[in-house]
Amino acid sequence: MKQAFSIRFHYAWVIAGVTFFILLIGAGIRSAPSVFMVPVEQEFGWSRSVISFALSINILLYGLAGPFAAAVMDRFGIRRITVIALLMLACGSALTSWMQASWQLTLLWGIVVGLGSGCTASVLGAMIANRWFVKNRGLVMGILTASGATGQLLFLPLLASMSEMAGWRTATWIISSVALVMVPIVLMFMRDRPSDKGLKAYGASEADHEFAPSTENPFQTAIRGLLTGVRSFDFWLLAGSFFICGLSTNGLIGTHFIAACMEHGIPAVTAASLLALIGVFDIIGTTFSGWLSDRFNNRWLLFWYYGLRGLSLMWLPTALSSSTFSLGLFIVFYGLDWVATVPPTLRLTTDIFGRQQAGVLFGWILASHQLGAAVAAYGGGVVYTMLNSYFFMFVVAGAFCLLASLMVMRIGRNALTPSVSRNM
Repeated sequence: MKQAFSIRFHYAWVIAGVTFFILLIGAGIRSAPSVFMVPVEQEFGWSRSVISFALSINILLYGLAGPFAAAVMDRFGIRRITVIALLMLACGSALTSWMQASWQLTLLWGIVVGLGSGCTASVLGAMIANRWFVKNRGLVMGILTASGATGQLLFLPLLASMSEMAGWRTATWIISSVALVMVPIVLMFMRDRPSDKGLKAYGASEADHEFAPSTENPFQTAIRGLLTGVRSFDFWLLAGSFFICGLSTNGLIGTHFIAACMEHGIPAVTAASLLALIGVFDIIGTTFSGWLSDRFNNRWLLFWYYGLRGLSLMWLPTALSSSTFSLGLFIVFYGLDWVATVPPTLRLTTDIFGRQQAGVLFGWILASHQLGAAVAAYGGGVVYTMLNSYFFMFVVAGAFCLLASLMVMRIGRNALTPSVSRNM
C-alpha cells in the first residue's frame, strides 16, 4: 500500500505546492500599493503621479529582474535565491512604514520590493514547470499563474480593512510577517532539481534528460538569451503582445482600479473586494487556460484572450458609471481573462526556443510585460492628473489589446533558425 502510494505520488507536486504559496505571497505584496495609494496620498500630500512613479519602478524592476533571476537560479539554485527574495520583500515592505519622503517610497517599494518580487514572479513558475514537469506542464503553469490571483484574493480585502482600521503602516507589517513565515518552509521543502530527490521530472521518459546546472556567469547567460531572442521575429511578437498584456492588467487595473472605483463613489474596501473577485475568476480562467494550452493551438487561445480583454476594458468606463450589474459583468468577464495569457505564452516560448533556454527567454518576455505595466502604472497617474479621469487610459488599453490579438497570430509561423532548432 505504502509502496503503491510512493509510485503514484511524485515530489514534483510538493515543489509545485511550495511554489504556489511563494507566488501567492509575492503577488499579495505586489498588489498592496493599490490599497495604499490613496491613504499615502492623503497623509503626505504627494501627487498621484509621484506615487505612481514609485510603483512603476516596482513593476519595471519586477520584470527586468526576471531573466537575471532565472540565470542566477540556474547557477546558484532556486531555493537559495528564493529565500533571499523573500527576505527582500519582508524588509522592503516593513521599512516603508518609517518613510518620510517620496524618494524613500521609490527606494523601498520601488527598488527593494521590485527586485524581490522579480524573483518570486512568473519566471519562477516557468522554471519549476519546465524543470519538474513533462506531463501536465501547461496545467501546472496555469495553476502557478493563478496563484497570483489568489494572492490578491487573500490580501487585498484584508489590507484594505486593516488600512482603514489601524492604518496602512500596520498593513505593511502584516505582509512583511507573512513573507518571513515562508522562509523556513522554502528551506525545508524546496529542491532545485528532480535529481536532488533521486527522481526524473514528472512524466519524463528515459529519453528526457535533465540539463546540468549552468557554470556560466549569470549575467552572461541572461544577455546571451536576450541576444538569441532579438534575432527572432517570434520573440518580438511574444514580447510585444506581452507588453500589451502587462499594460492592460497589473499596470492599469492592478494599480489604478481601486482609485478609479473610489472616484465613482465606491469605498476602498468594496473596491479592493472587487479587485480580489477578479482574482477569484482568474483562478478559474488561468487554470483552465493551462489545461487548454496542453491541448489546443496556443496562438488561437491568445487571439481570443486579448480580443475579449480589449472589449471588456472599453466597457469598463460605462460599467463604473452605471449599474452594479454592469460592473459585476466586467468583473466576471475580465477576471476570467486576467492572466490567462501566461500558459500559452510560455508554451509557445518553450516550443520555439527549447526547454533549456525557455526560462531566460521567458524572463525577457516577462520583462516586456512589466515594462508595459510600468508605462500604464505611471501613465495612468499622469493622465489622471491631467484629465482628472481614467476614461482615456481604459479605452486606449482596450484598443492595444485588440492589436495584440492580431499580433499573436503571426507567432511561430516563421522558420526557426538552426541554432534555435538544435535546442528544441
